[in-house]
Amino acid sequence: MSHALARKICIAPMIDWTDRHYRYMMRLITKRTILYTEMITTNAIIHGSREHLLQYSPQENPLTLQLGGNNPKDLAFCAKLAKELGFSEINLNVGCPSDRVSQGEFGLSLMYKPQLVKECVVALKTAVNIPVSVKCRIGVDDKDSFDELIYFIQSIVDAKVDFICIHARKGWLKGLSPKENRTIPPLKYDTVYRIKQLFPNNQIGINGGITNFNEAKTHLEKVDSVMIGREAYHNPMLFKDVDHFFYNEKLRHITPFDVAENLIQYIENELKTPGTKLNHITRHTLNLFNGYPNARLYRRFLSENATRYDANVNVFEKALKTLRS
Repeated sequence: MSHALARKICIAPMIDWTDRHYRYMMRLITKRTILYTEMITTNAIIHGSREHLLQYSPQENPLTLQLGGNNPKDLAFCAKLAKELGFSEINLNVGCPSDRVSQGEFGLSLMYKPQLVKECVVALKTAVNIPVSVKCRIGVDDKDSFDELIYFIQSIVDAKVDFICIHARKGWLKGLSPKENRTIPPLKYDTVYRIKQLFPNNQIGINGGITNFNEAKTHLEKVDSVMIGREAYHNPMLFKDVDHFFYNEKLRHITPFDVAENLIQYIENELKTPGTKLNHITRHTLNLFNGYPNARLYRRFLSENATRYDANVNVFEKALKTLRS
């Protein structure tokens, strides 16, 4: 039996952005928001350095591993690994429109194959007893009628999926770049609301263009979960009160300086890991002090100094001093 996750607010999986260092920083800001890994392909895990790819700090939980793939057996294998490593949930990507994804016939292209997605979900559910979810879009290319979306959703509901997060835009496999796919197809929140009405007993989440918690509250009147993407990266301190407002936790008066101070020991420890450079971690802090005096100085100092081959935690501490000068 799967364990339910409290998932009113989630931070979207974003390639090159939601790596383990970013997630650790966000966990210093919010304890309850569901975090997602970047999409990791089953081939990368099976044939690559799985220790590196699946590395994370236990403090990051609740943490969802997002998998990219289309082979039920491979997905099940990777899910078992993730379960052993302590991940909270497995998510199947059925929404990413990148060229690499469409050539590999996974991600968004899977919206053409609802029965295969169903088989993948069944394999995942059979392999592990943690929640299994799917992140999809409202349509793909010209396969974008509401009836086709219903058929797709019904297929994975029949497979006993635990949660479905729907990006309220259709996606184009050809003609639009991944970036354009995030902005050009119109947002159709009502489509996601209608899906929730048709599947009232299933956990349905919404994603796409949501930038603040007033919007999130409005959506939560119609669906079960709200996923925030780019804004969570560009404005991390937006999340400082999320545990209080959405999970009834005691209000924490946390500042960007508190977050930065708590990162110092983390940075010291991580720099002992071969291959980890200071800027791998500090690049995620560039938006931490948005709106503060000297925030631009801070960003410039880190951009110029954190990439040096010998950069250590002292560089980060000096950057913080520019904010107090």
